[in-house]
Amino acid sequence: MQRSGAWLVTDQAVDTSGPAKAPGTEEPSGAAPPRFFGRERELKALRADIERAGLDTLAGRKTPRARVLLIAGRPGSGRSALAEELAGALTGTDAAGAAATASGALPWAVPGTGSGDYPDGVLRVGLTDPGGAVVPTERTAGELLGLLGVAVPPGADQDELSEMVREALAVRRLVLVLDDAADAEQVDPLLPENPDCLVLATSTGPLTGIPDVRPCTLGGLEAGAAVRLLARVIGQVRITVDPRTAERLAEECGGQPAALALMGGLLAAHPMASVADVAKQLHELPDPGEHLPAGARPLARAFRLVHDSLPTTAARILRLLALAPAGLADAHTASALAGCSVSAARSTLDGFVKLGLLRTDGAAHPQYAVPGCLAPLLRELLEDRDRPAEIQLARARMLERTVRRLQSCRAVTEPEGSAARRKLAGLPRSLRFPNADEAGAWLRGRQPALLASARLAVADGELDTLARRLVSALVRALAAHRGTEEAAPELYGLHGLVLDVALRRELPREQAAALLNLADLDARTGRTREALTRYRAALDAGKAAKDLYATGRAMESVGGAHEELGDYHRAADWYGRALAQRLSQGERADEARLYGRLGAVHTYAGRYGEALRNWRAAAAGHRRLGDPAAQARALSEAARVQEYAGRPHDSLQTCREAVDLARRAGDVRLQAALQLRLADTLDRLGDPAAAGLHRSAADRLLGEEAPAYEIRSASTES
Repeated sequence: MQRSGAWLVTDQAVDTSGPAKAPGTEEPSGAAPPRFFGRERELKALRADIERAGLDTLAGRKTPRARVLLIAGRPGSGRSALAEELAGALTGTDAAGAAATASGALPWAVPGTGSGDYPDGVLRVGLTDPGGAVVPTERTAGELLGLLGVAVPPGADQDELSEMVREALAVRRLVLVLDDAADAEQVDPLLPENPDCLVLATSTGPLTGIPDVRPCTLGGLEAGAAVRLLARVIGQVRITVDPRTAERLAEECGGQPAALALMGGLLAAHPMASVADVAKQLHELPDPGEHLPAGARPLARAFRLVHDSLPTTAARILRLLALAPAGLADAHTASALAGCSVSAARSTLDGFVKLGLLRTDGAAHPQYAVPGCLAPLLRELLEDRDRPAEIQLARARMLERTVRRLQSCRAVTEPEGSAARRKLAGLPRSLRFPNADEAGAWLRGRQPALLASARLAVADGELDTLARRLVSALVRALAAHRGTEEAAPELYGLHGLVLDVALRRELPREQAAALLNLADLDARTGRTREALTRYRAALDAGKAAKDLYATGRAMESVGGAHEELGDYHRAADWYGRALAQRLSQGERADEARLYGRLGAVHTYAGRYGEALRNWRAAAAGHRRLGDPAAQARALSEAARVQEYAGRPHDSLQTCREAVDLARRAGDVRLQAALQLRLADTLDRLGDPAAAGLHRSAADRLLGEEAPAYEIRSASTES
């Protein structure tokens, strides 16, 4: 069947089964196009460049940084595949295989063999998003640190993260692949200050500003290599029948590996078509337009020919993949975008892989990636063929599906019988996860796409309600599966996105919540002054929203920041304000906690009278709440204050009250810790015999090998 001179597949899914294995071929025709082919001359030149003496060596200086090799070429020229092939050859690893199974622009690492010039292996990161946006250096540095197993401080800026990368690479010998660099400013902050590392950068043009870099510029493959690439995909027989036509097809493709792979995939999908047919179709296609450089037009024409050969449904799915965040999709993403079933979407995506339109990681639940060279062509085609309203509706369906999957991912971690599990049971089976482990694996694998989806949804500005739901669901899922400490870097960025939407939509309640979350993460990583600024802003937003919880929480947190900075007078003032609000609301648990925080800062400031009154008030609050263990801890702190104030006998009596309360609470470890405190007090009072009895009692309670128990100040209790 033909339409407009292009073959159509009658089934709804793309038919990519291809013909049977042709005699004499190394791979069955119809296989996915190879990731790397040819380029022996370029590989040899790059290896020689490694051995070439640098300018520093010629000048008699010690080389301060890693050597940088640049592979320059247009998208589709095979520059990334060449870099990965060279990296694997230099390290003795299967870096090219790792690239072939990685999804799109995702960072990856291949451990080294422990020998050779680069025993620590290969790291790879992309410097340009599939959408064409330059990746911020702080994100790239964070990805590298993650590959190196170095914890990323949440909220750290570009300079801090870049310095951490250089420190981590200073003690390693590896190959660093920086793919698709836009300019030298992206590359320079990531260069290892270590001559035992090697950097392979790919770019469209030169990286002016980085010294001693000679680009290896890629053109098209030589005619013989281009024809052999076609034969690898479609079988030697179809080439042998008409070798001159195969050469003409390679010429029409400009020798570009990506264009050749598309033509090979098209021929494999249509075993009855001849190479001459495809070459003629490609030659007769109209020029893609003057907006494209001449060197980019063969790939654009090849892509258009493959797209136009698809059935209408499949072609629409392909175009809509331009909306896939980070160029990454799974069957659910494609299903939501196109409004079709998950199974039909998966079958179509697998067909696209055979055609060379997508790459896949080959997992049990695979992810599919749009090659970077095709992403701009997909976007252009989507904008040309589809109406804006339909595009926005597809984007909304995708976000809604993502929200529901994230809700399912979190709900499966809840106990059986919980409200979340009951709600989960009401979801369609295709949206549910069988267990928490599988949900966690999905979340790990899809995390880059999910984070990109959140960033894109917020930047879009047209679907803010869905964007807020998406960010909220992603925060909850990450916290449920990884914990807030481990996921802190990602959570920091997500709370920042919430703040962006809240400011744009003038939502003070959400502003306050986002600012509080960001400030908490700042405080945990030692950026106390930054946290203080955000807590104050959260207080203003809470007041604007008339949100008593947010204002009270902000006032207490402002006090905590001042306490951390050693300004106990201001800390006490803010704790007092927060306490006054809690007293007016009758929130007893918060009252007891705040009395404890006031007691702590007054203790630090040496105002023992006020400290003692507040610790006594905290103990009374815990007594009213029926929490004898918390009451015992508060009395223990009161006893400490009495001792500081020079009242050891009063301290002894108060500590005994605390021991009795701990005994009634059945808290053996707390009781033992208090017995030890009693022993210390008795030693200071000159009664070592009584002190020994209390230490023996503590030993009996815990045993000699039991871990020590630390009495936490009530000021630290939540």
